[in-house]
Amino acid sequence: MRKRVLLTVLIFMTAGNILFAQYDKEQFLYRGRQMLSEGKFSQAIDNFNVLSRLDTTIYESYFLRGIAKYNLGDFIGAQLDFDRTIKLNPIYTPAYHYRAITLSRTGKYDMALKDLEDAVELRPSYTGLYFSRGVTYFLSQQFEKAIEDFNRFLIYEPKIGDAYLNRGASYLFLGDTLKALKDYNTAISLNKFDPEGFVRRSRIYILQNKLADAISDLNSAIALDTANTFAYFNRALAKYNNKEIMGALSDLDTVLIQDKSNALSLYNRALIKSEIGDFNNALEDYDKVLEINPDNVLAYYNRASVFMQLGRFRDAISDYDSAIKLYPDFANAYMNRSYVKNQLGQFKSAKKDYETAQAKVKAYRSMTRDSAKLSAFADTTKKYDKLLALDADFAKKEFNNNLLQYRDVDIRLKPLYKFTVTPVRDEFAVLSANYENPGLESFMSKVPVPVKLSSSVVDLPGEQQQIFMETIDNSLKNDKESRTLFAKALLEANMKKFNLALDYYNQAIVSEPEQTYFYINRGALQAEMIDFISSIESNVQVLTLDDAGATRAKVQESAAKNYDYSSAIQDMKKAAALTPDFPYIYYNLGNLYCLSNNLPESIKQYDKALELFPNIAEAYYNRGLVLIYLKDKEKGCFDLSKAGELGLKDAYVVIKKYCVKEEN
Repeated sequence: MRKRVLLTVLIFMTAGNILFAQYDKEQFLYRGRQMLSEGKFSQAIDNFNVLSRLDTTIYESYFLRGIAKYNLGDFIGAQLDFDRTIKLNPIYTPAYHYRAITLSRTGKYDMALKDLEDAVELRPSYTGLYFSRGVTYFLSQQFEKAIEDFNRFLIYEPKIGDAYLNRGASYLFLGDTLKALKDYNTAISLNKFDPEGFVRRSRIYILQNKLADAISDLNSAIALDTANTFAYFNRALAKYNNKEIMGALSDLDTVLIQDKSNALSLYNRALIKSEIGDFNNALEDYDKVLEINPDNVLAYYNRASVFMQLGRFRDAISDYDSAIKLYPDFANAYMNRSYVKNQLGQFKSAKKDYETAQAKVKAYRSMTRDSAKLSAFADTTKKYDKLLALDADFAKKEFNNNLLQYRDVDIRLKPLYKFTVTPVRDEFAVLSANYENPGLESFMSKVPVPVKLSSSVVDLPGEQQQIFMETIDNSLKNDKESRTLFAKALLEANMKKFNLALDYYNQAIVSEPEQTYFYINRGALQAEMIDFISSIESNVQVLTLDDAGATRAKVQESAAKNYDYSSAIQDMKKAAALTPDFPYIYYNLGNLYCLSNNLPESIKQYDKALELFPNIAEAYYNRGLVLIYLKDKEKGCFDLSKAGELGLKDAYVVIKKYCVKEEN
């Protein structure tokens, strides 16, 4: 069951006791608030970053930045900002409140409750604290206490529908469907335009087998929000139970169009396809479920049944083997494997499986207690081809939790830093966190075309590219000066003429062998050439992570090739020897070692880069990915949070995928 935690913030809170000596500080605070109120959270963070650099004592800038981070799904970063707020102002109640909400989202319920107790002590009249504490009690499965807090809240705020929804959910988990239904009815009457109330009430109707009422509620929810996949999912369950098989299948198709990796919907669709005899497509769905979650015992068990229907008995045995390996007491799997072995003439082994199944049934029947209800797996009369639902019983079963939405997402490292041609010379922004180095600025000023050091692609209009090229070609007719050769290489590389570019880099290095920046770009070019070749062969290596915490290397083809980045690494090492305090060299080495599958060395290089200059967002981002890949999720998510704080907006997408545990 999806749980709602509302983070309602008064953006324009009064700051009467905060006096600023400088007008600029007020402007950054005002603009940050404005962006926050408009939902432009990354831009808000940018303003609060500047404000915190101007004055580290303004607690409100950290507090508001924490709210922005929270709304971007960066709970680690939000907590750190709320920590800083409380350190600066230990009696600022909202900081305790929102830190508690953040802690509850990361499963730290005891710490969250402690913060809420402190907040209540500071401001006992602040009714919103009871709502948040009720949610925290709910998330920590202390349902009676949750109800008590929602009761307190509703005394003061009887028109807030979400409080009724949350109290109703608490009643439902305690098995009191009548009180839950009453609260859901109240929530709907208070806000007929919120689909959540209709979805919640429909779940009770399904439990009561009032299928027409359930479908009617879900129709209302979908009419209010046509992208509500949870409503479509529940309507599929209701339609299936109402014998509307094709309607159920259509609703599951809709869910999977919007969320193709929803394992629960894939599993249910596979069951329906099996039921209507569409075995090949059912197999495809089971395959996807098991790719997402290879520990789904029911997927193996039911896929084996499909293999049996298709006469693929050895594949069926393999799946029963997998189911039994995951749950060694799964009597039905032994019984079915016994049947398949008989079909293959393996009579001795089939008899052994049958006897094992009977022994497990006997053992479970002799158990006086079975609180986990695992004896169901020894019940040979029980069928395991029912659609799975997200009701209260399902949510409390550890056995089926792994069926909930896992996603595989290919995550690519942020690119190497290199010099690129720009339309105009780039000036460093005032109050920015840009790296400043006199030698670097001197070098760029002497290149005959405007350049910048960047990891992103710079869009150079074709006409300007042609003008620059003509200018450089004319210069090279008279004098092959190293910076001119370097500029020529940049322009050729910009048009993907890699071999020509490499030749001009070589000439520039021969002309000026002690120039650090030539080696950086030649190394980056050689790496880019490898990436280009590998992309043609569809073997681009990426880090593949999933929400279950599993990490693995993945390629798009089964026959992957390993590519040699040693030449690029040697160029970067040469650059480091010439200029050992230039941080972007070590960032590039971090990337190259990662691409070479030397992940420990990759982390060392990112560490070195950030030690020299702690504001390289891409270094935090890439190191965070590598750390998550190595299963150090806490540190990896911290790095991603820092990358987002420094302005790398892609970090928040990754944080939501791998650092946020969704409440179901």
